[in-house]
Amino acid sequence: MATGLAEQYRPLLEAAAFAARAHEGQRRKDKKTPYISHVFRVCLVLRDVFGIDELQALITAALHDTLEDTTTDFDDLAEAFGANVARWVSILSKDKRLEEHERERQYMLALCAAPWQVKACKLADMFDNLMDMGSQAAERHAHTFARIEGYWQALAANPPEQIKAPLELVRRLLEEMRGSRAT
Repeated sequence: MATGLAEQYRPLLEAAAFAARAHEGQRRKDKKTPYISHVFRVCLVLRDVFGIDELQALITAALHDTLEDTTTDFDDLAEAFGANVARWVSILSKDKRLEEHERERQYMLALCAAPWQVKACKLADMFDNLMDMGSQAAERHAHTFARIEGYWQALAANPPEQIKAPLELVRRLLEEMRGSRAT
């Protein structure tokens, strides 16, 4: 029995609505832009820039910040979108209970062991954060570059085939953005 279009795409559209509700009232660093724009941009980067249209990856991209930045918990995601998506979103979420150095170490280890779809979502997140650096105070740029370079290096170590092109795009954007900030 073939899957209907509504049945096939409803989870992605529901994930977008879920994320919009979860991030309601949040703003980007410029204090003007609704935070949900970042979530939608990450989905667009994943699909339109990286050419990845795998449905669970897109759903994960839509939900990627819900555990870390909202009151949503793992069980909420598992109930609404399945345990697999909840696991993938949890990999993309830093444990804020940990001291920063240990939190970043654990996060990098989880990213390195993650399925390619999660790595692709992280690369799309990095791409959008680079593109959005204009909304950040200039004194934060060095920190942002260093953090993204660290993630890039971790993901670039023995990458699966599916993320090689996205890795290259993020590398090129990182070089371009660094160059434009130096002038």
